[in-house]
Amino acid sequence: MIIYQVYPRSFFDANNDGIGDLAGIEKKLSYIKSLGVDAIWISPFFKSPMKDFGYDVADYRAVDPIFGTMDDFKSLLRSAKVMELGIIVDMVISHTSEEHPWFSASRAKEGNKSDWYLWADPKPDGTPPNNWVSVFGGPAWQWDAGRRQYYFHSFLPSQPDLNMHNLAVQDQVLAEMRFWLEMGVSGFRFDACNHIFQDLQLRSNPPKEDNGAALHPYGYQVHVYDQAQPEMLPFLERIRGLLEEYGAFSLAEVGGHDALRLMGEYTGATRLHSAYSFAMMRPESSAAYVRNVIATLEEHIRPPANACYALSNHDKPRVASRWLNGRDREQFAKEMLALLFAMRGDICLYQGEELGLPEANVPFERLQDPFGKNFWPKFKGRDGCRTPMPWTNHVHGGFSQAEPWLPVDELHRELNVDSQQARPHSVLNFAREMIALRKARPELGRGTLCLFDAPEGVLAFSRQHEGHELVCLFNMDVTAKQVPVPAFRNAVLSRNAMAGKRTVALEVCGFCLLEVA
Repeated sequence: MIIYQVYPRSFFDANNDGIGDLAGIEKKLSYIKSLGVDAIWISPFFKSPMKDFGYDVADYRAVDPIFGTMDDFKSLLRSAKVMELGIIVDMVISHTSEEHPWFSASRAKEGNKSDWYLWADPKPDGTPPNNWVSVFGGPAWQWDAGRRQYYFHSFLPSQPDLNMHNLAVQDQVLAEMRFWLEMGVSGFRFDACNHIFQDLQLRSNPPKEDNGAALHPYGYQVHVYDQAQPEMLPFLERIRGLLEEYGAFSLAEVGGHDALRLMGEYTGATRLHSAYSFAMMRPESSAAYVRNVIATLEEHIRPPANACYALSNHDKPRVASRWLNGRDREQFAKEMLALLFAMRGDICLYQGEELGLPEANVPFERLQDPFGKNFWPKFKGRDGCRTPMPWTNHVHGGFSQAEPWLPVDELHRELNVDSQQARPHSVLNFAREMIALRKARPELGRGTLCLFDAPEGVLAFSRQHEGHELVCLFNMDVTAKQVPVPAFRNAVLSRNAMAGKRTVALEVCGFCLLEVA
């Protein structure tokens, strides 16, 4: 599948209040369809206090008013089905908002919900039960005066973690999924899958030997007890059983310690269909690094499961800036799209990635992300990849007639959809070409992947299917390269590269897809 990720706050504002909405997504469905993608993953639009912008759910069965109404979602769903576009809902099941009624009942020890969240007594000296720390900074334990206990939160203190060891909690979470499946959604993207279970013995994490690059204390630990517990596997099988009833798709976000191996564990015939990690969203961009990621995933994820490849999303700096290293921006954006769509498995394309959008510059006074506010200026948060989608060169990039919740970057306005649609060789039109090529060539869509040796700085692999083969070459270096290749009939796709009889000259940002004789 080729999945287009929509961050609804920033996609299109239909009611001109400065925040994107579900009606805005529906208005732009024709554009999404024109890309050639198969499905749309929509980041959370549930009722929420928005302390973490929707990833703090207060009601899994309600649309937050800033995004519209349930009727708006149903209308979007109907329109998408007419266009043969699937709708994938973002399920956040490791934690809820503190405003969720479940947490209110658990905090008050009401009914059977006392242990629906991970509560723990303090140590005799009143300190937290162990050394676990929060992803967003500070201890992962928050004191509750009413219960005289701590509750665990992987992220903000306002996002208490569910106790998924409790089968009643699992049953209820599955019921929330069934609600959306009955409505007709095509499946789910599961947020922060590695955070869903914790060690019931509450053992402290060991220290990480190399913590020199750690942004804050979270990076000082090896997270072996506060995430990725073995109880996750039977729960995933319960999820898959539910999905099979509806023929629905599942995509896991897997981060943390040993994420690539976990992706293999979490997918398969009886678990989830696909998974992605942040491995391709890190600063490292060498051919050797990317090759190692691919090799590891090829080892751990085998059919019928798939790895899902993503170079950008709503949590990480955009690849057009992160891996640019002074190269030509437009050519580099095309190279990254070619790389993405040459991969084996499922693909996630983040909104604006098809335009080659760089990371936006958001000044501190406009910052919204609590993660960024906590660690500014060493870490500027996630707002730089969450700014509004630029549709035109008009004020606010045509996103809204009102001042947007985040500012529109001036360079983004120059790279707007309208202007790129008018240029045959724009990044946008190249993205469409690559998606069409992937669908036209079984080697790219369904074929196997075989890595092979190449000069330093060059990533080289072949895609093969039923006797047909494409050789894929990508210059990940900042100098031109000469690459020897097997004999071939013709270049299926060639940009910034020259094919000779036995070699290919890859310029900076050069890449080739070659059909082998």
